[in-house]
Amino acid sequence: MTIRGSSRAPEPRFDPPEGRLIDVHFHAMPPRYRDAVLQALGTSVRTPEWSPDLSLSMMDRHGIGCAVLSLSAPGVHFGDDAQANDLARACNDDLAAAAASSPRIGAFAVLPLPDVERACSEAIRALDDLRLDGVGILTGYRGRYLGHPDYDPLLDVLDVRHAVVMVHPAAHPSIKQIALGVPNFMLEYPFDTTRAGVSMLFADVLERFPNIRFILSHGGGTLPYLAWRIGAIAERQLSRPPPHDRALKDQFPTALTSRNENLTADHLKGLMRRFYFDVALTADPAGLGALVHFADPERLLFGSDWPYAYDGFVTDQLGSMSDIDLVPADAWPRIAQRNALALFPRFSSILASLGTEGGGHVA
Repeated sequence: MTIRGSSRAPEPRFDPPEGRLIDVHFHAMPPRYRDAVLQALGTSVRTPEWSPDLSLSMMDRHGIGCAVLSLSAPGVHFGDDAQANDLARACNDDLAAAAASSPRIGAFAVLPLPDVERACSEAIRALDDLRLDGVGILTGYRGRYLGHPDYDPLLDVLDVRHAVVMVHPAAHPSIKQIALGVPNFMLEYPFDTTRAGVSMLFADVLERFPNIRFILSHGGGTLPYLAWRIGAIAERQLSRPPPHDRALKDQFPTALTSRNENLTADHLKGLMRRFYFDVALTADPAGLGALVHFADPERLLFGSDWPYAYDGFVTDQLGSMSDIDLVPADAWPRIAQRNALALFPRFSSILASLGTEGGGHVA
């Protein structure tokens, strides 16, 4: 602890010893997936170098004990349902092989969405047969976010299996009409995560499928910042509006407000706090501070976004996190490792074998 007026340099608050981090936002680029992306989209989408060995080297450089692989946007569907299914199966076999190459590596399955029927079948295969650690789903497909009823059969499959679902942002089709002159992932990814979270909230997904553990990427987008606004509007205009706002309630009927005729902002905030949040690319007092003070402290997870966020990003993130004073000291060990162990308990023995179980905090 730094004493006011002391000449001592402040000690880092987030300084996990080597091997203590668990990274839940850690990407893979299997060769078959790279080839498919390049064939479908050319070089308009980044295809960074990746291999299990490169992953382990990166993990060692940054003090990451275990990591869970996932594919990023654009996913595996490029217009043909059968081809998407074949590619998803091939990629999941590759992810399973990567996980088998080292006990420090886990994997989220990719699904051939928006083909829900095939996605259900592949989720069952990936979770029951390949024994992957969960599934990775994009925020939406063809403009339909995860609260859309089309996805209910898949969510039922995942709920029965108590699945961990990593929700990764993608670019909404409307991005083609927005010309800001910056990469869409700079702004649109956090916004798309917000849209997916709100879609699931008001479609009552968290109540209807209570066993799914959803991880929202990148600090939940803007959800922590907008939580009060969302809750206040839901309570005062969509659930219990004054007489002159009845039309607004009728114009925007939702499953959540229909089930809760007296929905309150506090209740809605409680639902939002059921999400898990990774902190990938969220490492300043404004962003991470807001997230930590909004989220359930047991549901904050470390994420690097490597290799899309290359080593310099990860170094900057860890360095920035070490300087943040707005985060309670007891949040750091949870973010570094403990919360992830609740989702992936098999990593406990792996970390113990590395001599690294039990922390990630120096104060």
